Amino acid sequence: MKVIVFSASPNDNGLTAACAAAAAAGVRMAGGQADEVRLTDAGINACVQCNNGWGACRTEHVCRPVGRDGQQLSEDGFEPLHCAALQADALILVTPVYWGDLSEAAKAFTDRLRRCEASRGDESGLRGKPVICVAAAGGSGGGMITCLLNMERWIQHVRARTWDLIPVNRWSRPYKLIAIREAGRAMTAEAKPQG
Repeated sequence: MKVIVFSASPNDNGLTAACAAAAAAGVRMAGGQADEVRLTDAGINACVQCNNGWGACRTEHVCRPVGRDGQQLSEDGFEPLHCAALQADALILVTPVYWGDLSEAAKAFTDRLRRCEASRGDESGLRGKPVICVAAAGGSGGGMITCLLNMERWIQHVRARTWDLIPVNRWSRPYKLIAIREAGRAMTAEAKPQG
């Protein structure tokens, strides 16, 4: 079973990185393949709302950004990760909590993925895929629940399946890292093809 663990913090030694590592460890414990992707290194730009607000995302379900002048904009790191998400068996998204919401890197990725896949309705390439979302609030420790609410809404829009939504802050870190690892392990064990 192939699981992509998307991490959305530029800090490779912080709470978000520890949560992503715990999730990947759980996947591997269950015999799955955990591919770790740092969204902050992927070079994904925010949606430019092509044409009248929609572009190829609505009709072709791919993102080919077009400027207001109708000219094709340069490609960024989104489409390769879009394809990887479609090929994966499950997804784990770990984001730091900024202002009670996903980080900008996570937001850029999920917003564009939503436009490509939610527009497909029940034909979404993410339909039924189990997803674990982790909201890591390292600073104030606040905003985890509103962040998870937005992540859950995203899962519903792309027709994926919520496996678990896990809030973690710096005070709950020790036992939540265990919970995140176990969530990754359990999801992989359940979804792994039997044979």
